[in-house]
Amino acid sequence: MLIQTITHPLHASVRVPGSKSLTNRALLIAALADGTTRLENALFSDDSRYFAAALQTLGFGIRLDEASQTMTVSGLGGRIPASHAELFIGNAGTAARFLSAFLTLGSGQYTLDGEPRMRERPIGDLVETLEALGAVIQPLNQPITNRKSICPPITIHASGLPGGQASIAGDISSQFLSALLMVAPYAKNPVELTLSTELNSKPYIEMTLAVMQEFGLSVERRGYEQFTVRAGRYQPREGYIVESDASAASYFFAAPLICGGRVCVENIRRQSKQGDIAFLDVLRQMGAEIRLGSDSVTVTGSAPLRGLDVDMRDIPDTAQTLAAIAPFASSPTRIRGIASARVKETDRVAATCTELTRLGVTVEEHPDGMTIHPCQDIRPAKIQTYNDHRMAMAFSLIGLRAPGIEIENPGCVSKTFPNYFDVLEQMKREK
Repeated sequence: MLIQTITHPLHASVRVPGSKSLTNRALLIAALADGTTRLENALFSDDSRYFAAALQTLGFGIRLDEASQTMTVSGLGGRIPASHAELFIGNAGTAARFLSAFLTLGSGQYTLDGEPRMRERPIGDLVETLEALGAVIQPLNQPITNRKSICPPITIHASGLPGGQASIAGDISSQFLSALLMVAPYAKNPVELTLSTELNSKPYIEMTLAVMQEFGLSVERRGYEQFTVRAGRYQPREGYIVESDASAASYFFAAPLICGGRVCVENIRRQSKQGDIAFLDVLRQMGAEIRLGSDSVTVTGSAPLRGLDVDMRDIPDTAQTLAAIAPFASSPTRIRGIASARVKETDRVAATCTELTRLGVTVEEHPDGMTIHPCQDIRPAKIQTYNDHRMAMAFSLIGLRAPGIEIENPGCVSKTFPNYFDVLEQMKREK
């Protein structure tokens, strides 16, 4: 797909879909609740469909209505109906982590597998913690010499989760801790989790705790070092509204910094539960003007943009968006703290550096990030996406200003934002 440049400043209002992170958390918790929950403004994408289909395979009543963006979940109070199931979750990392913990509550044997890339994404730290809490998990098609390197496929031999005390690494994926926290109220004994490393992506844990509380349960905690979860039961919600996706919004927040003008993203607030809304603070440091409405955010960009040195460990999913802006800044941009991005849909640090270099941008790759230098003459190129939705969406922004940018495999955006390019075209047309 060739991205058409625009020559006029932006003047647009757009809406983005519901949050993937909130949709999947709400799906899991609604299945654990005792009764029917209706999710509104839910995300319909590859990831959420894989998750919903897995729950249906396990015997849960899930009614999907894409036209009204609603998902209705019949929760069973912690019971998993199926005693045997083979679940395929594509490359949906959230589904893989959340289901690995969820399935330990069942009674029977469950196999979890995914696409080739999912078989390269380690979940060993989560497996080890679940085993410390009494779960029995068997990795398939791989040697068991180093349990930390375990990837799907795995088989879970479930007879309920005993619970107890365990440690969990926080520097690989915060989804490990989120998965444990959400299922812990249904363990046979209280669960006490101690972090063995510093926790990355802290806002995602705050999001998990907030959703748990909205469904009626709270967690005792000592900062980000220790969490204690006691037995409890989630309460179903008649109408749970999923916020619009802050990660998806980041591309439209970024566009006016590249093209000039302004973009208003509707149905999202600065007070969002989603940590990626903090990307607005990064854009403000680069020189953007941010105007906050009661249910919208408007970003205005104007030259010159300032490069910056920023630690993005808490908002790693927006690092590629910043990398797309950085070549247009007046000074270098150093992105730090995103080593965890190397085990996402692709190695996002290496992939971003490779594709920026393809465009003629000078980039230095670091173990935890990159330094991107200003570029006055971006070369036309076909951008490889590595089947990573965020590569496609971020690099499409460069094509709004630099001619000749083609996105390979644009359909990969279906993972989280199926109509991304339609919304991008809408934004370009408005004046």
